[in-house]
Amino acid sequence: MKRLFDWFRRPAALGSTLLAGALAGILFWGGFNTAMEQTNSLSFCTSCHEMTPVYEEYKQSVHYRNASGVRAICSDCHVPRDWTHKLVRKVQATGELWHKLAGTIDTPEKFEARRAVLAERVWQGMRANDSRECRNCHAYETMDFHKQTTRAREKMEDAARQGKTCIECHQGIAHRKPAVAHDD
Repeated sequence: MKRLFDWFRRPAALGSTLLAGALAGILFWGGFNTAMEQTNSLSFCTSCHEMTPVYEEYKQSVHYRNASGVRAICSDCHVPRDWTHKLVRKVQATGELWHKLAGTIDTPEKFEARRAVLAERVWQGMRANDSRECRNCHAYETMDFHKQTTRAREKMEDAARQGKTCIECHQGIAHRKPAVAHDD
């Protein structure tokens, strides 16, 4: 054991160990971030067959196709941009993977049966974080209310004054709104 410690005390051995550790850290960090970003892709999000109906609804929404040509994908609305909140959301997503593996939502029919509960959880989270992901693209401060229709301007100005979150008025904007939300 003493020989091992003596070896680490040698400058060349210590330098080699630090260099190897730094390279391993860079490779791990790069691989980890690459995997995190890959799980944000549209192809990853829609790869489960249960997501086919949800994907078809999204393709009919203004977030998929619009006059400006700007497209929001799943991760734009469901995954925070900042690293800390993104990591928390990815850990939460493991629960969704668990439910798929456990068979709770492994078919479109089972997913549809739980859709209201799942939607309510998303809406609750969005109310709690002030619709953070919506505000990556939409912010009251940057809206030109005078370019909106009269009704939209009135509603948006009122919502801004009241400090409403986006989800309070815009449920069902990218996916069909479940008929009735209920608890498990």
